[in-house]
Amino acid sequence: MKRVLTLLILALLCAGCSAPASGNNDSSNVLKVGMECNYAPFNWTQVEDSETAEPISSVDYCDGYDVVMAARIASELGMDVQIVKTDWDNLIPALNNNDIDLIIAGMTATPERAEAVNFTNPYYESQMVVVVRADSELTNITNIQELAGYNVLGQLNTLYDEIIDQIEGVNHMTPQESYPRMVLSLQTGEADAITAEMPVALGVVAANPDLAIVTFDGENGFIADTTVSIAARKSDTELLNKVQAVLDTISQDERNTMMQQATDRQPAAE
Repeated sequence: MKRVLTLLILALLCAGCSAPASGNNDSSNVLKVGMECNYAPFNWTQVEDSETAEPISSVDYCDGYDVVMAARIASELGMDVQIVKTDWDNLIPALNNNDIDLIIAGMTATPERAEAVNFTNPYYESQMVVVVRADSELTNITNIQELAGYNVLGQLNTLYDEIIDQIEGVNHMTPQESYPRMVLSLQTGEADAITAEMPVALGVVAANPDLAIVTFDGENGFIADTTVSIAARKSDTELLNKVQAVLDTISQDERNTMMQQATDRQPAAE
């Protein structure tokens, strides 16, 4: 009799071990959004939690314009947002490998990228500028062609790098993978100028008073698409349409306010 009871108890214990754990393990309600978390004020990494930041590991968080936009979209869709820190070159592969659901990372919808993913209408638009050292003679130039003969640096696999070839006689430096590394190259004198969109340039200069922004008017500037859009998989047209519907409810004034707030709260560059 004792043997029978023992076997019965063991059977019940084993059954309990194989039963599914309680709690919500459904990942279908999580919107996974990929970004660099290294491209302020669009996105950056910080060690402190905040009202606008989202965790990306057990020790750090991601914040920025893209994070706020991602959280807004997820909330409107009735989902929880999860920010997935991803290197720039891996964003589209990660999307198409189902590691993330969307790319919200300050990405321009180029024809080449549109062959691999689908894009929403732009969620932000700015202008292309260059950042130079504040004590440089380049602070007074008014035409990009005045950069001829100087070392100009862009970010790898981005519009920032491609537009440099519009400058005749420029020393087009080998592009670098991250924007913080570009800033360091400028500060150390390796580069004379780095290309940037205005929001990024404003953030860089706010964090680095030794740098300055140079803007150009009309035909004196770069010919470039300075819009950024959200990317989804080719197969996820339903999600893309839902995201676009949310974007359509966010006015340009509200987007500008979100960007200004992100620029104001970004941490100082290390």
